[in-house]
Amino acid sequence: MKLRIQTETAPAAIGPYSQAIRANGLVFCSGQIPIDPATGKFVAGGIAEQTEQVLKNLSAVLEAAGSSLERVVKTTVFLADMAEFAEMNEVYGRFFTGQTPARATVAAAGLPRDARVEIEAVALATE
Repeated sequence: MKLRIQTETAPAAIGPYSQAIRANGLVFCSGQIPIDPATGKFVAGGIAEQTEQVLKNLSAVLEAAGSSLERVVKTTVFLADMAEFAEMNEVYGRFFTGQTPARATVAAAGLPRDARVEIEAVALATE
């Protein structure tokens, strides 16, 4: 069974996709960008502020799916500029502690709406 996840506490999908899909005990989260769901606009600031908002958005989607950041098993981080890796990583490390998920980080030639960072995740659904 496949269940579409949608919440108003995270930015709405800006295309023909779902915020997340829950299937077979897993939650597959679409990439989140640094949009403040209350305003529909990017948060002010640089990579640190953008990364924080992205992870708040990801957390909101996971919660709507009955999961959480603690249950994430894999993330993919897309960066507009790898020179910003250390700043992104510092913020990321505040959200993921203990048994941290597997992760890939890649440079992307262009992210939606010229974001500096986008993060997608796969998590375990709650039993």
